[in-house]
Amino acid sequence: MAIWNLGSINADFVYSVPHLPVPGETLASTKRQVFLGGKGTNMSVAAARAGGRIHHIGAVGQDGRWAVDRLMEYGVDTRWIAEIDVETAQAIIMVDGAGENSIVLHPGANNCIPDNSLQSALTEAKTGDWFVCQNETNQQGEGAQMAKAMGLKVAYAAAPFDARAVEFLLPHLDFLILNAVEMTQLTEASGKSPTDLSVEIVIVTDGAAGSDLFLGSDHVHVPAIAVDAVDTTGAGDTFTGYVLAGLDRGMPIQQAMDQATRAAAIMVTRHGTADVIPDLADVQAFRP
Repeated sequence: MAIWNLGSINADFVYSVPHLPVPGETLASTKRQVFLGGKGTNMSVAAARAGGRIHHIGAVGQDGRWAVDRLMEYGVDTRWIAEIDVETAQAIIMVDGAGENSIVLHPGANNCIPDNSLQSALTEAKTGDWFVCQNETNQQGEGAQMAKAMGLKVAYAAAPFDARAVEFLLPHLDFLILNAVEMTQLTEASGKSPTDLSVEIVIVTDGAAGSDLFLGSDHVHVPAIAVDAVDTTGAGDTFTGYVLAGLDRGMPIQQAMDQATRAAAIMVTRHGTADVIPDLADVQAFRP
């Protein structure tokens, strides 16, 4: 089977800072690095490194050709990434000494993915494939509806969080993943708990506290693995990509989550985003 990812593509500018700035504060960074990133890109790379067959649907400007080349190097099918007359998206990421981060996004080409990129890509999708999207691109609603009508399983990573976007997509979803803060916001907006959402698989992540799986009325907690974190950027995306690749390869959901938990644990010990996502060999060799 395969995973079709309507996903963002960013140039990530990562600044190491002594602490995250407060309003009105000016800080000097101690280091600056540039990585391939974006929630969609991170998920595509993670899924590919987990052994999945991943097709990325997105857009970059002329300044983003390097990003497409790198995605291809990482095993992602890039045929449906359009080059358009809009600059490639950027993320400004500040990371403190404890590995916590603060992020500003400039959406650029991510919000201008052409209609024909999505439509052309999904003509090659097959019943039973996965379709996944996030809140960093346009066409999420159209993509989810089209994929569902074609018999694909639809997954949604509800970040950056927008309650209206989530509620619109809920009727089309087979899989919803969001963090604990986002789940609280969704409950406040909709009055629904994870078990009330009528979505087959709901996963709520909570950083070092682990993740919670809701399958109908069943609830399973998957603990995190204790490591010395240096950068939490991209860990959630790595977890999501690994879970989806596991499901696409026929793994039981808890086994897929266990593997994804190991991948995320490795990820937070590394500085960077898509370029440093662990591969399956790293995960299988990991001894916490």
